[in-house]
Amino acid sequence: MSTKHSILFAALLALAGTAMAAPTCNVPKEQWMKESDFKANLEKQGYQIKTFKVTKGNCYEIYGHDKSGKKVEIYFDPATGAVLEQK
Repeated sequence: MSTKHSILFAALLALAGTAMAAPTCNVPKEQWMKESDFKANLEKQGYQIKTFKVTKGNCYEIYGHDKSGKKVEIYFDPATGAVLEQK
């Protein structure tokens, strides 16, 4: 019985890790938008950026608020600025 539970627990952990993984961007850095230009463009759209970072998967990510004041966590393609995932 404990072997079945161990296998089930391991499977659930693997699925949880996959579900929480951030997007990956495979764009050469020389094609990326400048961080300052990217942030300025978002602020023009009404975003208030609390934290800006480059993820381990080489995407741009912000934490902050949208123009309506709602908290956002958004991943962007660093070359095009396209939204890849929003939480």
